[in-house]
Amino acid sequence: MKQKYSYLFLLIFLLSAFNAFTQQDSVRWGTRYPAPDEREIIETKWRYTYAIHLESNTIIHQAEDYYDYYLHFRYDYTYDEYLNGRLIRGSWSLDGSELFYSFKHIKKFEIALINKNKLVLEFTQSNSKGTYQYHFVRVESKDAPFKKPANELPDVIVETENQRKGKNWLGFNKRKKKKRRKKKKAKEEPIYISIELIGGGYYGGVDPVLKDYIHIKSDGRLIKEFKSLYSGQTVTKKDIPRDELEQFAEYIIAQNFFEYDRMYDCTTGNCQERKKEKPTPIPLRLAVAYGDKKKVVTVSVWGLDENKIKYVDYPDALDNIIDAIQRMAHRISG
Repeated sequence: MKQKYSYLFLLIFLLSAFNAFTQQDSVRWGTRYPAPDEREIIETKWRYTYAIHLESNTIIHQAEDYYDYYLHFRYDYTYDEYLNGRLIRGSWSLDGSELFYSFKHIKKFEIALINKNKLVLEFTQSNSKGTYQYHFVRVESKDAPFKKPANELPDVIVETENQRKGKNWLGFNKRKKKKRRKKKKAKEEPIYISIELIGGGYYGGVDPVLKDYIHIKSDGRLIKEFKSLYSGQTVTKKDIPRDELEQFAEYIIAQNFFEYDRMYDCTTGNCQERKKEKPTPIPLRLAVAYGDKKKVVTVSVWGLDENKIKYVDYPDALDNIIDAIQRMAHRISG
């Protein structure tokens, strides 16, 4: 009986030791730091500042005037790397806190810290002892040496009613004479409406689409800009009757558009894998302003690919809104 308990104790001890070893190993490989949200990385630009040896807390390299290193992590899982005048492009991916991108024979980094202002990438080298960290600071597009490619989504600027009237940031207008106001009854201005649809679909095929942009202005002017790699750019315009535009805006409100989330992104591994495959998904962005209300909704993977799969879970009514906008635009040539 004693021998039986001895074997049982030995088995429990070995299982505990194995569990401790595997936990220690998992900490060492990719789970030492919490996994960041992928949206914290997408479309960010960083400037390298210095590198340290972590164990000794010693700075081993600093960015001087002659050393310029910038990183841009793009929405299509490619990155731009600018090093002393040389521009290199590659692919990046994220697995937990592990960031896969290539720099100076290092293929994998661990994100030790990321916030609105700072990025710290940690790594080890097989030919040296210890752990090292690259420290970056965030930069605006105007301060980074990257040019925006033709197929990148333009920044959405939702014009508010106050901006349209010409008010400054304090909201003051030049005062008009009171006598003139009394003599003429103020004409009621129509509610400000602006609708912008950008991107969507996939970048690839026989003639890849570089730009697909529709803007319906408050005066009913519809402008569609379409550009493909081989067919060039076409710009078509038409006028939407004001009553139709108002009815459509009311329809958008009835679909609870202004209650949607700002971002609809992948929640499944299948979706994350699709982002890495060709043809590359192009995020869709819909911006709607109605009076004082304004909303910008982004869907990271929109539209069906050859497998006819809806990869991102977003409200079905959004498809109806987008379909109506596109039908208005196609009515130009119809």
